[in-house]
Amino acid sequence: MREIRIYFEGDSRLTEGFQKFLEQQIAAARERRCRVQLVNGGARSTAIEDFKLALQTHPASWNVLLIDSEGADDGTLLARSGLPPAQRSSVFWMVQLMESWFLADIPALRDFYDQGFREGRLAAKRDLENVPKKDVMTWLENATRRTRKGKYDKAAHAPRLLALIDPELVQKACPNCRRISEAFCERLQESRLRHAATKLEERRRRRG
Repeated sequence: MREIRIYFEGDSRLTEGFQKFLEQQIAAARERRCRVQLVNGGARSTAIEDFKLALQTHPASWNVLLIDSEGADDGTLLARSGLPPAQRSSVFWMVQLMESWFLADIPALRDFYDQGFREGRLAAKRDLENVPKKDVMTWLENATRRTRKGKYDKAAHAPRLLALIDPELVQKACPNCRRISEAFCERLQESRLRHAATKLEERRRRRG
């Protein structure tokens, strides 16, 4: 595997945030001489279509899709999004949306918004993936409304918050996020073993 292409939903300004959030996975890939490219898909439907197209145009790459689930993980997310069952191991969900990840790291939110941040407005519920999208946004907006930066603004605040939150905290609170890290480790290990097997076979052929 020489390349990993990550297609994500959202504004192109999120690219740097995802690079920071996925820093450990990207570094591990580069150590194996595997290029990682983040591809902004814009709207959710566009990201999905770009991912499907990449399966045809970049067959030698590991094409990854990262999108909001827009609902709880009830086992039907893939089908409801019109994605091929065969790509289950390459599709990753932000459950129920990217902002759910932010609530996993309250200290990062506090540091970012500073004065006026109303932590008490954020529910103590830690089973974040089962908190409805509407509730996540309501909590976040109410907690930030009186800060100097103003009420949470996706375009202005999300890229910076994504770069600030602790991936380990998010993985603990959001199993679907933890799955991303586990999948990267598995893929890179498989790639390393295949590469080693190929090299061994080449040596055998030379000797034979």
